[in-house]
Amino acid sequence: MNPKRKTTVLVVDDSALVRRAVERSLAPFDDIEVVGAATDPYEARDLMLRLKPDVLSLDIEMPRMDGLTFLKLIMKHRPQPVVVMSSLTQQGSEVALRCLQEGAIDVIGKPSGSHSAHEDGSLLAHKLRSAAAVDMRRFLNHFKARHEPVAALQPVSVPATVGGSGRTQKLIAIGSSTGGTEALGRIFRMLPEGLPGMLIVQHIPAHFSGAFAARLNQIGRVRVKQSEEGDVIETGTALLAPGDHHMVVKPHGSQWVVSLNRGPRIHYQRPAVDVLFDSMARLDLGSRSLAILLTGMGSDGAAGMLKLREQGARTLAQDRHTCVVYGMPREAVMNGGAMKEVPLDSVPNEMVQFAQQPLRRALEAVS
Repeated sequence: MNPKRKTTVLVVDDSALVRRAVERSLAPFDDIEVVGAATDPYEARDLMLRLKPDVLSLDIEMPRMDGLTFLKLIMKHRPQPVVVMSSLTQQGSEVALRCLQEGAIDVIGKPSGSHSAHEDGSLLAHKLRSAAAVDMRRFLNHFKARHEPVAALQPVSVPATVGGSGRTQKLIAIGSSTGGTEALGRIFRMLPEGLPGMLIVQHIPAHFSGAFAARLNQIGRVRVKQSEEGDVIETGTALLAPGDHHMVVKPHGSQWVVSLNRGPRIHYQRPAVDVLFDSMARLDLGSRSLAILLTGMGSDGAAGMLKLREQGARTLAQDRHTCVVYGMPREAVMNGGAMKEVPLDSVPNEMVQFAQQPLRRALEAVS
């Protein structure tokens, strides 16, 4: 996509109120243009052919054909970047996650009434820009690879001495955005039990993060839960930052605990990866921490990763060829925050190697 050209958007929603809310939210952004609006998938199909938009915002519940069915048809016959707009309900959240599994680039809560759910529109604009930046040919190739049967992947193993529950001696932190839900799913299918406590910041809206944590919890050996205020970070458990809340690490006696807040958005995001990484840097964990940046647009996490690396942490970025959007990892490579780039399928092995490495030798390996 030519960076000088506007990102063109087709809004697909049966509610005139929502269509107007989306257009109002995006009106202040000179680099984005709503070129059309459709009330259902049949009208959207005709407008797609005529207007050739860069990205679709797609409602899920519509007459004549639901959004999930339409999304499947788009990905089969005319692949197109799609951002799903879903109602903030449990059912809407579950269907929205199914849309991500079927090829949607991202998901966002739907505006309601006369008030935009996207505040000043910056978050919606960011998600649409991110989706429009995706190379659909590369995305579909990676998308197919991410859906290989679990049996085709070789699970890693950790010696018994690393396992056990209770206080974690090390921390693993992962940040991701566009394309991250499926990337994380692939990683967690491969992870063994007994790894150090894990913290995850995925750019995901409120109300969707709980369903996503439950999904991750079901697909592998690692216990995954949406984090709550005061959660103790334990061996063998991964805590996912809840949507619309920053997650930070704080000491509590001999343990580390999670604290949540609704501070200002960073890089358009709440939760933000940099907030988590910065909190780890304040603890000066050194070689006891591993920071990983996965696919996503923008620079969130790069500055915090650099601080961690300067303290002796191990830092990794997903490589260009396996990213849906090579933005956040690229920034971490360019600013020196990432020690090295690795393919997505190599991330689990890197995590295991970090877990197996004695603390007294970890600093030598980083230097």
